[in-house]
Amino acid sequence: IEEIKEKMKTVKHKILVLSGKGGVGKSTFSAHLAHGLAEDENTQVRPQEPLGGAHSINKEKMSTPCGFLFLGMIKQFLRDVDWGEVDYLIVDTPPGTSDEHLSVVQYLAAAHIDGAVIITTPQEVSLQDVRKEINFCRKVKLPIIGVVENMSGFICPKCKVRARGANCDKGQSFLMDAPDSPATLAYRSIIQ
Repeated sequence: IEEIKEKMKTVKHKILVLSGKGGVGKSTFSAHLAHGLAEDENTQVRPQEPLGGAHSINKEKMSTPCGFLFLGMIKQFLRDVDWGEVDYLIVDTPPGTSDEHLSVVQYLAAAHIDGAVIITTPQEVSLQDVRKEINFCRKVKLPIIGVVENMSGFICPKCKVRARGANCDKGQSFLMDAPDSPATLAYRSIIQ
């Protein structure tokens, strides 16, 4: 923990992006948050997904040795990577309230975590999982910066009609591709 604290001295703000379940757009949100913060030419941002694609792994079938491997990877990312002088480190965590989350919080506690942004969708199953995520944050004394309801609707840029469901799964940035869209305005509001 002392090594991580020392390594993190060059990172001013550390923000975790959490969700209670997968498929709520947490990684997309993390990328847009980092992109939006980086638009300020005086700001240095490093997005980081510590589990390197582990989102697709079925957590229920993950063996204990594999779990220890992931915990080791998180520790290594925080301890061994030279982040340089950055203003924000956005950590995109896997869904749920697993040991990985607890480890990230414990490892970063000495280096001061600014807080967590929790991502949800309007479906009740997602909201139930977010309640668990909020309880987790409270238990580990992790400040909650905010809760973002994602995928609550899509407004067609041509006809301005609101439709339910997700859009933009093509890896594009609303901030660049649709600077005046309602989604971009919502992201900018959240980033502020």
